[in-house]
Amino acid sequence: MTTTAPFQTSDTTIAVTPAERSARGFLGWLMAPERRGALLITPAIVTLVVVNIFPLLWSYGLSFFSYNAKYITKPPRWNGLGNYIDLFTDPEVWGRFQNTAVIVVGSVFLQLVIGFLLALLFAKEFPLRRYLLMLVLAPMMLSLSAVGVFFRLFYEPTFGFIPRSVQAIHFWLTGVDEPVVILDTPVKATLAIVFADAWMWSPFVMLLVLAGLVSVPKYLYEAAEIDRASAWRRFSTITFPYIRSLLLLALLFRTIETFKIFDVPYVLTEGGPGTSTETVSVYLFRVAFNYFRTGSASALGYIVLFGVIVLTSLYLYAIQARGSAAAEPSD
Repeated sequence: MTTTAPFQTSDTTIAVTPAERSARGFLGWLMAPERRGALLITPAIVTLVVVNIFPLLWSYGLSFFSYNAKYITKPPRWNGLGNYIDLFTDPEVWGRFQNTAVIVVGSVFLQLVIGFLLALLFAKEFPLRRYLLMLVLAPMMLSLSAVGVFFRLFYEPTFGFIPRSVQAIHFWLTGVDEPVVILDTPVKATLAIVFADAWMWSPFVMLLVLAGLVSVPKYLYEAAEIDRASAWRRFSTITFPYIRSLLLLALLFRTIETFKIFDVPYVLTEGGPGTSTETVSVYLFRVAFNYFRTGSASALGYIVLFGVIVLTSLYLYAIQARGSAAAEPSD
């Protein structure tokens, strides 16, 4: 007795015998109904392995070798944990992490404050709101390198509008007309990078907070007005609980991204004055492509990756702890 297996087509079902299927060869075996699901996801898996997983594993293995890409004929030399030990004991690396931490704290704090205030502004209807919202969201659509170039022109002492504006205000207040250089000291250069990064990404925070503000039921505010609750009371008991999780999410996203900041400080200051604004990503670029210390650069890249994982884990732990505390019944 011959068994048949149904073969699905667009308009009818055709019975195909095993003999007919084997006659079709490899193509018939590959296109069998039970293998179509795996066949559809195979290109995505292959692309993931080739583009992401293989380079990741290769660079991780390279981090344990002493290798200089400038001398490609010289084979890598096994170094074990030597690259990681050298990086953890190098004061220059810790200095770059300190520069990065200062920029991260200043930029993320400024983004949260500006984004929150913008969300409060655009949560209400007013004339030209749609057009102003499009204008505010424009910086987020630009590339990081473009923002760096724009602000380098903005900070130019001779024709940049920011130094010229500060110079005009200083002359109006004191009567002394002297040029203003924004990027001449470590403090001012750091503030310039913080301001440029906050200018670009504050709209992102605004969008997250605005999503929480528009989801607050209006009857809660109406009930608060009936009870004559103060503005601070309405904010602390109604508004903030709805946007708290979104603020934490914005804090996580922006901390991770700012921790890896490269384009803006590299284009604006190239790490200067001296090394005062050289972030860990800029230092990683110099180690890899200026000094050609490929093994050390790979190890430093995985140290940065480990730092990002730690930040994410702390965020998830804080969210879980907050959720557990809220679920516990109060006495």
